[in-house]
Amino acid sequence: MADNNSKQSSLYGNYQSWVQRNGFADWALALIWIVVAFGLFQLVGGIVGGLLVISEYGATPNPAEMQALLGQHPDLLIIGNSIGQVLVMGLGTWFITKLHTSGETQLSFLRFNADKNTPKNIGLAVILIFVIQPTIMFLAWINSFLPVPEFFTQMQNTQMKMIESLLTSDLTIWVMLFHVAVVPAICEELLYRGYVMRSFQKNWGILAAIIVSGLLFGMYHVQLSNLLPLATLGIVFAFLTWTSKSVYPAIVAHFVNNAGSVVMGKYYPESAFAKIAPETLPPIFVVIPSLLFSGFIVYFIYKKYTINTA
Repeated sequence: MADNNSKQSSLYGNYQSWVQRNGFADWALALIWIVVAFGLFQLVGGIVGGLLVISEYGATPNPAEMQALLGQHPDLLIIGNSIGQVLVMGLGTWFITKLHTSGETQLSFLRFNADKNTPKNIGLAVILIFVIQPTIMFLAWINSFLPVPEFFTQMQNTQMKMIESLLTSDLTIWVMLFHVAVVPAICEELLYRGYVMRSFQKNWGILAAIIVSGLLFGMYHVQLSNLLPLATLGIVFAFLTWTSKSVYPAIVAHFVNNAGSVVMGKYYPESAFAKIAPETLPPIFVVIPSLLFSGFIVYFIYKKYTINTA
């Protein structure tokens, strides 16, 4: 802890953040904020979605009717979801970040930086996300062997039905890309690869920060049957952020990943929403090249990082 504090002092003088002055650990406050933000996000999204239903029908339904109407109108629910992400994960995290800054700006803390290498790093990130998809499917298959409580299974099935209803609705693909790809890519990366990763790095070092931020990202989605692939994506986004010294490659990679899901769900719903089970092993002749090429790209990015920081 003392070493980390001395490093911060050398970088930003003797100025201490609010967290340091009050004896808190950066990682602990970040963990508390994740829990609080998750609850606030659900609350804001639900309230906005409910208000949209009331304005749509001109009456106030009872709680049971409200839940049913939200299920029938995922377009209204996704608007509430996006507003919740922007207000809580975006603006809320931006203000919380100020408590951690030790002389640097919030933009710098959150790694909203760009240099001459940023476009190249973004290009490598996009290639990696395309190449890694069969590996992600393979991890989802492995995840299908893990026991999941019935409560979580039912909750995830409800969630997937709402997503399927949204992606197969009459909404234009541009509207869906905005709500499913653009907003989450910016807000979730700001929270997890910007705020959470930096906060954990201050106390635990970069390796732990990458792994923990990825795991928390996977858990945030409350999909135990998809925890392995989601956490892996989170770790990949964190790795891209660290090696590029910027959150922009992770934002673009996140957008590309989610946009691919939107396109698949809109035009190839049978494949996009096919149930992954122990008996549905992805084609090995696709998985193995994906593993090899993904590993090569990760190694290339890491070697490039070590050369640039030598």
